[in-house]
Amino acid sequence: MQKLLGGQIGLEDFIFAHVRGETKEVEVTKTEDALGLTITDNGAGYAFIKRIKEGSIINRVQAVCVGDSIEAINDHSIVGCRHYEVAKMLRELPKSQPFTLRLVQPKRAFDMIGQRSRGSKCPTEAKMTSGRETLRLRSGGAATVEEMPSEFEEEASRRVDDLLESYMGIRDPELAATMVDTSKKTRSVQEFAHRLDSVLGEFAFPDEFVVEVWAAIGEAREACG
Repeated sequence: MQKLLGGQIGLEDFIFAHVRGETKEVEVTKTEDALGLTITDNGAGYAFIKRIKEGSIINRVQAVCVGDSIEAINDHSIVGCRHYEVAKMLRELPKSQPFTLRLVQPKRAFDMIGQRSRGSKCPTEAKMTSGRETLRLRSGGAATVEEMPSEFEEEASRRVDDLLESYMGIRDPELAATMVDTSKKTRSVQEFAHRLDSVLGEFAFPDEFVVEVWAAIGEAREACG
């Protein structure tokens, strides 16, 4: 409450209280590299749909809504996976072939929380925010409010997120922020690549992509002075 009253949570922020509701399965055909999803997780093994991009493949699937928990991909359970692992699985799905998502939607009483932006086909419309101010719920610990990123961190994360979308086919602001944070501890692209491999080695980012990320972060640093 002290942080809430202190203005560290904005009026346009939203909080998911996810009470398990109906399970649903949807079939999606990946016609483009980018599905239009932003995925997050609660740190306790459950991945959620945080944002859906207007005009994207997923935006055209009426049954998929912000706030849904992703339980399985093609009958392969992803419970226990971090959000970036789920993003990698979706990125590696072949194009032009349908795949199935098993989703768990929140109970209807919570439908008003975090729906899609205007133009959505879901029942309730709500204004989407940038997602920069986040209340984190962690397993085995108290809820915490993360500090607002600096101008450089915000700009660098945006640029890296754009690169992630082109590479992975899915936007992932949290992964982008992790990469930017990793870069702050390095002084060269070689050192950055080595540290990135130790932190996010499961992604096996190719060298040319790491160079692009390093360059984007450098450009953001110059733009922010």
